[in-house]
Amino acid sequence: MNAVVVLVEPAGPLNIGSVARLCANFGVSELRLVAPRCDHLCEQAMQMAVHGQSLLDAAAVFPDLLTAINDCRRAVGSCGRLDHGEIPLQDPEQALGWLLASDGSASSAKAPVALVFGREDRGLSNSELRLCQKVLCLQSGEAYPSLNLSHAVAVVLHELARLNSAETEARSIAPPSPDPAAAKALSALLDDATDLLLEAGFLLEHTASARMAKVQDLLQRATVRAEEVALLRGMVRQLRWAIRTERP
Repeated sequence: MNAVVVLVEPAGPLNIGSVARLCANFGVSELRLVAPRCDHLCEQAMQMAVHGQSLLDAAAVFPDLLTAINDCRRAVGSCGRLDHGEIPLQDPEQALGWLLASDGSASSAKAPVALVFGREDRGLSNSELRLCQKVLCLQSGEAYPSLNLSHAVAVVLHELARLNSAETEARSIAPPSPDPAAAKALSALLDDATDLLLEAGFLLEHTASARMAKVQDLLQRATVRAEEVALLRGMVRQLRWAIRTERP
C-alpha cells in the first residue's frame, strides 16, 4: 500500500512530529504538508518524531491541497465538524475500504493514495473536503466531535492497517474498482463549466460557487473517471466555442 498522509496548514510542531512518528509506526511512505504555519523541522517536532525523523526531514511542502494530492489516485479527507453542509460522510471502514481498493492495473498499484487531515483549529474547509473523493468521520461524541490532530491520524492509520491486514484476501477476489479522475482535472472541468454557464446566463456571479459545489458533489458521488472528465470538458469547450461563434 503506497499511502501518504497530508496535513493542511498544521500549526503545532508537536502534532507534526507526532504524525511523522505515526507514519513510521504504520508504514506510511510519505508525509506531505500544505502551507504549514510553523517550522516543521524545529527541535520540538524532531523530538516528537523519534524514529520518524527521516520522514519528517523528507516531508514535502506544497502551497495548496490541490497540488499536494494531484498525483494521488484516491484521496480520503477527515471531517470532525458539524457544519459540513451536504457533503456525504462515511464511517472509516467504508471510506478506507474504498481507499485500499484498486482498479486492477499495474499503474494503479504504484500510484499513491492520500489521507488528508485539516487544521487543528477548524479542520478542512468544505471546498477542501470536495477535493477528496470520500470523506470520513470518526465516531466521537456529538457534543465535542473534533479530535486532536495527531490522535485523529492515529485512529485512522490504525483502522487502515487493520483493514489492509484483515481484508487482503477478500479484496484480491473482489472485482476491480475504477480510480476516479485526479482532483486537478476535475477542478479544471468545473472551472470551464462555470465560465460557460455564466456566459450562457444559467449561473449568476453571486450564486455560482454554491451551485457548482452541488455539481462537484454529484460528480464525486459518481466517482467520475479521467476519461469521463476529459469527455465532459471537451463538450463544455465545444459549447463555449459554438456560443461565441454564433454571436453577431
